[in-house]
Amino acid sequence: MASFKKQQQKTQAPQKKKVKSELNDDQKQEIKEAFDLFDTDRSGAIDCHEIKVILRALGFEVKKQEVQALMKEYDRDETGRIEYSDYIELMTRKYCERDPQDEIFRAFKLFDDDNSGKITLRKLKKVSKELGETLSDQELQAMIDEFDKDGDGQINIDEFLSIMKQTTIY
Repeated sequence: MASFKKQQQKTQAPQKKKVKSELNDDQKQEIKEAFDLFDTDRSGAIDCHEIKVILRALGFEVKKQEVQALMKEYDRDETGRIEYSDYIELMTRKYCERDPQDEIFRAFKLFDDDNSGKITLRKLKKVSKELGETLSDQELQAMIDEFDKDGDGQINIDEFLSIMKQTTIY
């Protein structure tokens, strides 16, 4: 019996998440724009500090050691700078390693600025204004009402996950 369980465990190895290996057009554009912004001398290469700033600007939480390791790996000609083609390869890898669930939690935190675990009308209105949207209170409340499963007038993390799962983002 014990040997059967061992065999069963061997054949039922944990399934790895399928990692996508290509970027969509929006991601490609975002990556190119970030590179162009920091390649001020138009040399086609950026340095360690610029890589760190770009990664953080694009939502990647990176430590100095990780950036140094990336530089070592992608600065193939050892100039202290990463060429555009290597930058594209690096960014494709970083985007493809992202966990969609982590991204959703990060997005929720942008709305939940007081860490209450709820998105209220006030918070939704604030983010809407920051994004330059001109939605009325009634429109924003309708958005909340549509996904407010427990009827408390607010969106909690489970309700937010439900919203995100209904989109193509997740």
